Amino acid sequence: MPQINYAQVDFNKTPDDDLGNNEDAFQELFYEALKHKGVGNFDRAAEAFQKAIALDNAVPVLYFELGKCFNKLKNFGLAEDAFKNAVDKDPDNEWFLDALYDFYASKKEYDKAIKTIKQLVNFHPDYKEDLASLYFKTKKYDDALSILDTLDKDFGVSTTRDLMRSRIYEASGRKKDQIKNLETRVANNPNKESNYLALIYRYSENNQVEKAFTIAKELLKVNPNSKLAHLALYKFYLNDNDAEKAVESMKIVVQSIEVKPEAKVKVLKDFVSFVKGNPEYESDLIEATALVSDKDNSKSVAELAHYYLAKNDKVKALENFEAALLLEPNNFGFLRNVMLLYLDLKKYNLAEVKSNEALEVYPSQPVIYLINGVALNQLNKPKEALETLEIGLDNIIDDAKMEADFYSQMSKAYTLLNNTDKAKTFSNKVKQIQQKK
Repeated sequence: MPQINYAQVDFNKTPDDDLGNNEDAFQELFYEALKHKGVGNFDRAAEAFQKAIALDNAVPVLYFELGKCFNKLKNFGLAEDAFKNAVDKDPDNEWFLDALYDFYASKKEYDKAIKTIKQLVNFHPDYKEDLASLYFKTKKYDDALSILDTLDKDFGVSTTRDLMRSRIYEASGRKKDQIKNLETRVANNPNKESNYLALIYRYSENNQVEKAFTIAKELLKVNPNSKLAHLALYKFYLNDNDAEKAVESMKIVVQSIEVKPEAKVKVLKDFVSFVKGNPEYESDLIEATALVSDKDNSKSVAELAHYYLAKNDKVKALENFEAALLLEPNNFGFLRNVMLLYLDLKKYNLAEVKSNEALEVYPSQPVIYLINGVALNQLNKPKEALETLEIGLDNIIDDAKMEADFYSQMSKAYTLLNNTDKAKTFSNKVKQIQQKK
C-alpha cells in the first residue's frame, strides 16, 4: 500500500505568517519558543508558545507550532487541540491541514484522517491516493476504487495504484471485477504489453486457462517480439502437448534479458520435468541451459545437474555441479553435491582435497567432516579419519542418521587399525540408533 505521504510539506521551514505589530514581549516569546524547539527543548518551547498565545490568541501559526511540540512530548490530546485550533483560524492553510491529517494518520484515527484529507485533495493529486488508501483501510472499497479509477483516467495507471487495486479486489473477493478492469485496459490500450500480462496472470490464477492462453496468443500477434508472452505460452503449450512450440518458447524465455533470473530457473525446472518424460528433447534442454546468460547460469546448470542425477548419470551430474560451483563458488549446496559425487564415483583423492578446503570455510558443517572421514578411510588413512570424525561428531545437532553414519565410519577406521574392540563398540552404537527408529 502507498504510505501516507509525509513529504508533501517541509515542516522544518517556518511558514510565512504576518505576526502583526505585536509588542516586544510577544516577539521575544515567539522567537524564544522557536529557539527551544530548534534544539529539541519541546517542553520549554511549548511553555513559550502558550505564553505568546496568552498575549495574542489570534495568530494561527502559534497553535501549529504548539501542536508539533505537544506531539513530540507525546501529549497527544493537547497536540490534536492545538492543530485543530490552527486549522479553525486558517482553514485554507495546507501546512496546518497536513499536520492535522498526519497526526490522525499516525494515530490510526482513519475516520478523522479522511475528514481532514478531503480538505487537502485540492492542493495535490497525491492526497487523493492517500485518501484511497484510507478508504481501503476502513473497508470503504467502492470509494477507494472510485478514486483509483479517477486517478488512472487523469494520470494513467501506476504500479502503486495497481497494487492497491489488487489488494482491494482480494480483500473484497471481487475477482470478476478485477478481470473486467483488466479486460477493459486491454481493449482501450491494445498495444500495452503489461495489460496483457496482468490479464494472463489473473486468468491463470482464476483457473481460466483457455482464456489466458488466448490472451497470450493475442499479445504475440500484437507484439511478435514480446519475450514475456512466451513466459506464459510455454506452459500452455506443454499442457496442450505441443512439444515443439513449448521448446521454442522456453528457449526464447531463457535467453531473454527481460525475464528475471528466478523466472528462468522456474522455466528450466519445468523443462527438466518435461524432458524426463520426453528424453528425445534432452539436447534442447542442454541447449536452453547454455543460452542462459552467465549472470543467472549457475542455477540453470544446477537444474541440468539434478536432471542427470535423476537419470543416475552421475558423471554428467558431477560435470554440471562443478560448472555451477565455478559460477557460484560460495554456494554450499553445489559444493556438498560435488563432494558427495566424488565419493559416489570413487574419486577419493578429490574428495579429500575438496573437503579439506571446505572445512576451512565451513568449520561447523558436520557433513563435510563425514565426507572427509569417508575419503580418508577409503584412502587407508584411518588415524586421520578418526581425528576428523571425532571433531565432526561434536557438531551434530539432533540428527540421528548422521550420527549413525559417523559411528559407522569410526568403526571402519578402527577395523583398519585392527582394533576390533573399538570397532565393535561403534558398530553397536549404529545398531542402537537403528533400533530406535
